[in-house]
Amino acid sequence: MEEILKNIAEQKWKIPIEQDLSILKTPVKLKYKTIPNRIAIQPMEGCDGTADGMFSDLTRRRYQRFANSGAGLIWFEAVAIVQEGRANPRQLWINPNTVEHFKREVEAIRQAAKKQHGIEPILIMQATHSGRYSKPNGVPEPMIALNKPVFEKTEPLPERCIVTDTYLERLEEMYGKAAMLAQQAGFDGIDIKCCHGYLLSELMSAFNREGKYGGSFENRTRLYFNAVENANQATAKDFIVTSRMNVYDGFAYPFGFGVHANGGLQPDLTEPLQVIDRLHNQYGMEMIDITIGNPYVNPHVNRPFNQGPYPSPEQPLAGVERMMQCVGTVQKTFEKLAVVGSGFSYLKDAGASVAAGAVKTGICSIAGFGRQAFAYPAFAEDIFQKGQMDAKKCCIACGKCSALMRAGTVAGCVIRDSEVYLPYYRQYCMK
Repeated sequence: MEEILKNIAEQKWKIPIEQDLSILKTPVKLKYKTIPNRIAIQPMEGCDGTADGMFSDLTRRRYQRFANSGAGLIWFEAVAIVQEGRANPRQLWINPNTVEHFKREVEAIRQAAKKQHGIEPILIMQATHSGRYSKPNGVPEPMIALNKPVFEKTEPLPERCIVTDTYLERLEEMYGKAAMLAQQAGFDGIDIKCCHGYLLSELMSAFNREGKYGGSFENRTRLYFNAVENANQATAKDFIVTSRMNVYDGFAYPFGFGVHANGGLQPDLTEPLQVIDRLHNQYGMEMIDITIGNPYVNPHVNRPFNQGPYPSPEQPLAGVERMMQCVGTVQKTFEKLAVVGSGFSYLKDAGASVAAGAVKTGICSIAGFGRQAFAYPAFAEDIFQKGQMDAKKCCIACGKCSALMRAGTVAGCVIRDSEVYLPYYRQYCMK
């Protein structure tokens, strides 16, 4: 921790530090619900469900560990809303046949947290369509908004891979149905996932798509806003409709969202702020989870790493600083919006001090940890009970959890949870 904090101070990175962690214990009050503290476990897909979209023993183990963590907000991993939009054959999938299963698992998680820490965390279900990353049968079956050379390079995907306006119209309804099922399953809310290059996120930068879902701002955001509205209409007023949203893709115009049309890779949050303004003021969204980048193409943007699929083009703390600036811009623009921040896991045990600093200085309302929860699921408990995180248990930002997912197997921490995940890494990643 000392080395990271020293680097932040000496290099004058715009990353806040607060040694008093007590602010992380304070609740966040929404209109109808209260998040018991300011630590969130971000959605981290384990790719370990069953073929019909339900929890396996490995899924159940992971969420029981999250429940025991003491985090006040558990943001479930991506849950498919249609079969063809699953990212892998083991992705969780909510539908009328699985809703009762989800209900039992959600209740078990809630009871485990209550027994361990006397709290009831807020549980959010992330509803997704994987778009170009769809692999429902284990092989790529991409469903894209349009061809983008930044992904396809010199080999455009066939026309049949481009989803039609008719398909997207039907999908709008599916988000409403998914919200209704999530409420029946006992979740506190649903995330209309719009990040990391999946279908809704890709549509945000569909500048060159024709038809009513591409080109203009109104067209590119049509599916997103209609999905949010349908979720609102399908659920009770105290059900949370939220989103994990990319405000910056890290690709130049016209292939990325959150950049200036004149070119370059610098963030320009003009359009993202317009989107959030409507979500907050027109659709009543009280909480939003902000992220950036694409873990498949430029993971250094949203998951700064020490080891990764390519040499990082920047000092990892530059990525943390960029994340803080993007998140902070949203929070300071919408002071009454509960913004979940990202980018804390890279900082290891210094992540707690930066999380406290980010909340104290108004960069975010809630600090979200993703990879850290894989490696060190008890991190929140240690923050609250010991006043610090254990450096020997922290994520080392090696990228092996992502490598497992890219290899098509289950994902978890190869280093800190080696008894479970090292055999998978040896089998699938060390051929």
